[in-house]
Amino acid sequence: MSGIKLRHWRQSDAKCLYHFAKNPNVGPIAGWPPHESEEYSLNIIKTVFTREECYAIVKDNVPIGCAELLIHPNCNHWWGEESAELGYWVAEEHQGQGYATEACEILIKRAFDDLNIKQIFATFKKGNLASKRVLEKLGFEYYTELNNI
Repeated sequence: MSGIKLRHWRQSDAKCLYHFAKNPNVGPIAGWPPHESEEYSLNIIKTVFTREECYAIVKDNVPIGCAELLIHPNCNHWWGEESAELGYWVAEEHQGQGYATEACEILIKRAFDDLNIKQIFATFKKGNLASKRVLEKLGFEYYTELNNI
């Protein structure tokens, strides 16, 4: 284990979030635009990152990414009752060190042990081989290709 922890996002994380999320090599491959300003990042923390199962991936007290279980029908894709979608990203400087895999392992355990989730789905954008590899390490199996991803 690498020593990461998961915690809910704080408004005080906006500067750090902006630092990592403005990178054009991070957001677009995960399906969101690079952050435009610290204020934009603060707004994301106040709106998107307030979902109940959305967590900052924290290393040495610095939020370096995000991991989330999307369990509400108004999220990215609705997979049905007792199902969740797993989402994650890690700052480019911290990729390739197992942080996304470790964070997702924590969330998967929480889903099955505490949240009555029976199935977890995950998606990755075509070409995002690092994200695909995280899912393979987690034991996910290929299900289908969606044209709108």
